Amino acid sequence: MSFSPNPLMKLAPGPTSKPKYSIQLKNGECLADPRANRAMVILMNQQAVNGGAAAHWGGPSAFAEIMSSVHYYMFQKSPWYESFNFVNDAGHTENGVYALRANYGFDNLNLDSLKGFRSIDSKLTGHGEAHLNPEGVFISNGPLGSGLPQAQGLAMADKMSGNSRITVCTVSDGASMEGEAKEAFSAIPGLYSKGKINPFLLIISDNNTKLSGRIDEDSFSMNPTFSSLESLGWDCSLVEKGNDLETCFHSIGQALQKLNQSPSKPIALVFKTVKGFGLSSTEKSSSGGHGYPLKGYDPKVLELIQELYQDKEIPSEFIEWAKSLSQKPSSSSEKKENSALFSYDKIEKIQVGLAQAAIKAKKDGYPVVSLSADLQGSTGIAPFHKEFPESSIDLGVAESNMVSCAAGMSKQGYIPLVDTFAQFGITKGNLPLIMANLSEAPVICLFSHTGFQDAADGASHQATTYMAAVASIPNVNVIQCSCSSEVESLLYQTIQTFYEDREKGKTPNSTVFFLGRETFPNRYTEAPRYQLSEPQLLKEGGKVATIVATGSTVKTALEVASKVEASKSVSIINLSCVNFSNLELLKSELNKTNSQLITIEDHQVLGGMSALVSHQLLEEGVSLKLKSFGMRGHFGQSAYEANELYKKHGFDSETIASWITENL
Repeated sequence: MSFSPNPLMKLAPGPTSKPKYSIQLKNGECLADPRANRAMVILMNQQAVNGGAAAHWGGPSAFAEIMSSVHYYMFQKSPWYESFNFVNDAGHTENGVYALRANYGFDNLNLDSLKGFRSIDSKLTGHGEAHLNPEGVFISNGPLGSGLPQAQGLAMADKMSGNSRITVCTVSDGASMEGEAKEAFSAIPGLYSKGKINPFLLIISDNNTKLSGRIDEDSFSMNPTFSSLESLGWDCSLVEKGNDLETCFHSIGQALQKLNQSPSKPIALVFKTVKGFGLSSTEKSSSGGHGYPLKGYDPKVLELIQELYQDKEIPSEFIEWAKSLSQKPSSSSEKKENSALFSYDKIEKIQVGLAQAAIKAKKDGYPVVSLSADLQGSTGIAPFHKEFPESSIDLGVAESNMVSCAAGMSKQGYIPLVDTFAQFGITKGNLPLIMANLSEAPVICLFSHTGFQDAADGASHQATTYMAAVASIPNVNVIQCSCSSEVESLLYQTIQTFYEDREKGKTPNSTVFFLGRETFPNRYTEAPRYQLSEPQLLKEGGKVATIVATGSTVKTALEVASKVEASKSVSIINLSCVNFSNLELLKSELNKTNSQLITIEDHQVLGGMSALVSHQLLEEGVSLKLKSFGMRGHFGQSAYEANELYKKHGFDSETIASWITENL
């Protein structure tokens, strides 16, 4: 059987013309203008924010000169992908790559293409994804540090196949904190010295900045890591002016020229950059403007473009686009919760309850400590860090290390809380969580942004197997919370139980809390009662079915109940304790609803809550008629809001209510 390398190559060929918005260097070469790149990033970000999504500014602004130079050299070859592998492991900068390529007209991208950024109708997802954009993305990115080892594999395959490609991988200093990246830092030069890997150019943007602030202040300096690259076997150079186009152009050109001459080492260029470069406010910010500095329909968007260009002429199409973005549609109406469905005081993120419970437990004398991996502001535990800095540690972008360190602290008598996004917690933290329990060193995990709740970031950030990943680990309880009051109550109870078990000489279970990202009612009943292992009955008196929902889909279930006719009424149960619940309440309701069970979850149906609860019921001798709503073997994608994805995948309230009306 013959072997054909890259049989599924779908990458678009290089552009046939120079960039529309260009800048001429001293040697006469025309490159994509970094100012235009930054302006387009601002405009496409504002478009996404207007739609309800989040976006990133700081990273792509830092990388603008680097990316302009890299693409100049890559696009000199035709087709470029026969000479280069390009992997962007700085996933938060992918919008900058989109903007740059739209400037070139690569893959027919243009300004109109950028206007769809992060929407459900666009292939320009929050982070680069090969399953939706194979013409532009060869290796999907997003989870920091995961692209570099895949780039290593590309270079290994090229060596084995006899291809002459150079692999170029761009990575951030934050991503360099990940264990995967550090393993590749060692493996690439080690394998290169043994003739097992093709020429490799590693480009690092070092601005000492991560999401929550300065890396050396919040965690520890990365300078020793970058200084060690030389001793690991890299031909390593420090480039001080990482936001100077001439410097970037010549440094990258010299490196590529050297790699074409078959050197004895792979090359690493560490560029000193400024996160948020181009805007004074984000340059000075401790986070470098990691997110995007404006809210929806902010009239200041044109001011940002003007600051970027200063006294230079701004392209008229940028001005027109900016003006249109500040005009809120007259038909736009504010979203309002239906007060007839829920009893609530306010709408807020579920995460609010985490810090409230942790702070209360600490004040009550429990030995709580918080270990974070840079995302404490997003997961909701940041107020605990502010109130108890002596009991809080930011380990940097290193989820595996975070969970393992927590296990060590647990063995010394602390009650450790770890937090990150669910996708990173259940993947990078999975083996450490297994080993923690094997070591009888339980931890409490606070994992947010479950499933499609992380809508705008796209598939790479959407944990769709989170319950399946941890529910079967021995001595691990899985709790999925639907609102802030629920997580506050259940986390406090968990900390209490953890402490009391130890006092009795018993090893506590680990507990993994999962919660969504968007805002929800802070409660769903007038006087909610939450108890570990006990489901919560939110609506009784159902006639045709009992709906069991968990986490963010509890609100969906209540909406379903409001949409079906009285003759097709349903009971609603909130199953928060997914893998250790007392199901007597559920059995009772099923007896009243003709054994018809409907489950709803923001998760793959295979291995999710439906599989867990139905299996338990069947083992206990309950006869069921089951209908499960959730994901069915597909990755997600970017969308402005989670409900757009719920609808696309068939578990929004309208779809479920229609099924009940037609089938029951």
